[in-house]
Amino acid sequence: MSLSHLDAAGNATMVDVSAKPVSQREAIAEGRISMSAAALDAIRDGTAKKGDVLASARIAGIMAAKKTSDLIPLCHPLMLSKVAVDFAFEDGAIQVTAMARLSGQTGVEMEAMTAVSIALLTIYDMAKAIDKGMVISGIRLIEKRGGKSGLWKSAD
Repeated sequence: MSLSHLDAAGNATMVDVSAKPVSQREAIAEGRISMSAAALDAIRDGTAKKGDVLASARIAGIMAAKKTSDLIPLCHPLMLSKVAVDFAFEDGAIQVTAMARLSGQTGVEMEAMTAVSIALLTIYDMAKAIDKGMVISGIRLIEKRGGKSGLWKSAD
């Protein structure tokens, strides 16, 4: 079995995608942050002392997706055409979903998961004065489209 990020001598290398055809690619990721009722209420009502938590988390997630190649070794810098970060209130938690899209030669799974991760960390940072025991969990890819492997969806 050959590993795509190692050369014949075992050195780390960036995968050469120059021969791959350009295709529409999209990835969707999700994660959750569980918290106290007080923190959830403050975020929902817009009364957190640091301001609009979800607006800040949305911007942070979009910015993070654009910087993924600066954060994860050997990731290609990508010209993203769209990044969206959305939130859903659950019982005792907020679900974050991110979508990244481009027309290119490599996928955007890492960008979608980075967007989710940083949006969740931003929520934690902005609400930690209310609840330091918040728990971030379940960061995962739920769907990807495009490229040679086509459509992939999480089984659950």
